[in-house]
Amino acid sequence: MMIRRDVFQAIADPTRRNIIGLIAHRSLNLNAVADNFDISRPAISKHIKILTECGLLTVKKRGRDRFCEANFSKLGEVSDWIEQYRSF
Repeated sequence: MMIRRDVFQAIADPTRRNIIGLIAHRSLNLNAVADNFDISRPAISKHIKILTECGLLTVKKRGRDRFCEANFSKLGEVSDWIEQYRSF
């Protein structure tokens, strides 16, 4: 059974929000991302996987490194959802 992930699940976790913040303006390799956190690299990899499955980032191989790049078009779903409640 495959878990269906969405952008709301991606941004629900503070570590994933911090990863998004790190890569918002420039791509970083996986080690550079992991160096910003006090959790294990496998844990960072799981967060990266969720963000990738939700469509908020892509991982591209360049030489021996894998780089994370932002793809924030999916955040429009969050903005649209919030907008319907703005009048309240």
